[in-house]
Amino acid sequence: MSIWFRPFTIESLAQWVPGTMVEHLGIVFNEIGPDFLRATMPVDHRTQQAMGILHGGASVALAETLGSVAGNMCLDLEKHVCVGQEINANHLRPVAAGLVTGTARALHLGQRTQVWQIEIRDARERLTCISRITLAVIDRDPRVSVPGRSAAS
Repeated sequence: MSIWFRPFTIESLAQWVPGTMVEHLGIVFNEIGPDFLRATMPVDHRTQQAMGILHGGASVALAETLGSVAGNMCLDLEKHVCVGQEINANHLRPVAAGLVTGTARALHLGQRTQVWQIEIRDARERLTCISRITLAVIDRDPRVSVPGRSAAS
């Protein structure tokens, strides 16, 4: 059974990306499962730190992207939205090149909060980062547009 409020496609999520940090970092959504969301991010000049390995902040950006998007996929976006409230991450293994893949799974889906766990793995499927994000579920401001739709008048 799916946890999503309505059916989503990779193409519909791509509408949320243009002009955002997601686009700048090269994050690409590539799989929607019944209870998870998956995306990849390159380890390159946009996401590396000075020592030539994946920047911890880039890992956290991937984790927050996955958790926030997945959280919003669970809501009626005409009424509510999720926003980040707290995030933490443990960086377990350096990655110097290639792609990392993040997978978000819900730990708690409440009326006012959600908690998501995000695992980030390297190309050899080794765990490189584990993150947890708490999202606040708030009423949507009707003046703010829903991704893929125009703002209310």
